[in-house]
Amino acid sequence: MLQITTREIAEITGGSLVGGATGDETVTGTARIDSREAAPGDLFAAFPGEHVDGHDYLEAARTAGAAAALVTEDRGVPAVQVADVRTALSDLARAQLERARTENPELVVLAVTGSAGKTGTKDLLGTILTPAGETIAPAGTFNNELGLPLTVLRLTASTRFLVLEMGARGIGHIAQLTAIARPDISLVLNVGSAHLGEFGSVEAIATAKGELVEALAPGGRAILNAEDRLVAGMAERSAAPVLTWGFHEGTVRGTDLTLDDRARIGFDLVVPDGLTALDGTPIPSGTFPVRPDLLGDHQAANVLAALAGALAAGVDPAAAAASLDGATLASGHRMEVLEAGGALVINDAYNANPDSMRHALKTLANLGRTRRTIAVLGEMLELGPDAARLHDEIGRLAVRLNISQLYVVGDGAAPIHHGASLEGSFGGESEYVDTVDEALAVLERAVRPGDAVLLKSSRDAGLRWLAQPLVEALDRHAGTDQTGDDA
Repeated sequence: MLQITTREIAEITGGSLVGGATGDETVTGTARIDSREAAPGDLFAAFPGEHVDGHDYLEAARTAGAAAALVTEDRGVPAVQVADVRTALSDLARAQLERARTENPELVVLAVTGSAGKTGTKDLLGTILTPAGETIAPAGTFNNELGLPLTVLRLTASTRFLVLEMGARGIGHIAQLTAIARPDISLVLNVGSAHLGEFGSVEAIATAKGELVEALAPGGRAILNAEDRLVAGMAERSAAPVLTWGFHEGTVRGTDLTLDDRARIGFDLVVPDGLTALDGTPIPSGTFPVRPDLLGDHQAANVLAALAGALAAGVDPAAAAASLDGATLASGHRMEVLEAGGALVINDAYNANPDSMRHALKTLANLGRTRRTIAVLGEMLELGPDAARLHDEIGRLAVRLNISQLYVVGDGAAPIHHGASLEGSFGGESEYVDTVDEALAVLERAVRPGDAVLLKSSRDAGLRWLAQPLVEALDRHAGTDQTGDDA
């Protein structure tokens, strides 16, 4: 956070000084909502929650060195008391960003949205931009009305690039986020069926995602997927110039996309003549090899989008491509590859919708050229009245892709098993289990060295907690087998 006093915080948030605060307490760190992460100079935001009240941890944060706190009630600790801590953080983030832009005109704010791939693209932008200047692109998902202000409040006087992820659960949500942090560069990846139950239609989702483009000033840049009809159509909603990308259409192109025997992508970035960056400098043209350590051709689209965004921000294309050599994603549980007991475990169980589920299964099928493939699938949440049909279709797709074995976990995902069983070519290759614990027990017996295992579900379906115990179990069994062989 840019250095700020409690008096200034009170003025920005409409709060009052309490707990003996003088107004001279100076915050030099960042904003925290977990007292265990508090460090000297931080601002601790005390949220009254359903199960835990942050006000109970004010002394712990102060002991850890927090300079001050945001509170809704006076607990005798130097703080700024406000009506609503979440709103106060948003107000503070907006003011800090405005100040940062004034003090550092070279600061570039990039924002990413899309039905799938937001977090991974944010991570990739962080990887590309960091060599070019101090970059804020925190690992994990901070894409809502709380996470975004906390990201903005990491700003320092030397920040060159601020990368924000913006999600939406309804029309108007992204507009609220851009009111806190207006982007200079807006990347829209795709419009799919994620949160279809909340929006009602993909057209409504497109309306919401396009708010990111509408927030641009004329001097900004819209980075749009030329191969997604609904995204490409957002060009007419932009007051800023538009840069498109794609593998078959678009200005910035990816060509010669390949997958190796472990489904890792590689392609060439093609930059045409005549492009300029945000600051007006020419972008060098040419063809540049891109070789990250990422699985699945759907990841290539995220990589290409991140490259296009970085070019608009002024990064040299050769340097941008080189920065991705061997790159992985900073945020876990997203096509994360773990090796255990001679098998590959692909943990992609942080988020799931029909589009990302299809991409993950196709990646697994590609691995099936040289390996036995096992898909462990859980529920895709927030799909509304079409949920049963959409799950059923995923089960049928697993059969058509010739996945060797399918395990379906949990009642909400049961239509996946039903669809696979009715598709016709499966015999006993689809099995339903009730719980994650049951799935672990089954997989311990079923997985063999050389297998590729995909774990895929929405976060709250729980499969993300299966990866680590599965890896430990497979390693343990491999060690036991090895001991037996040696004996």
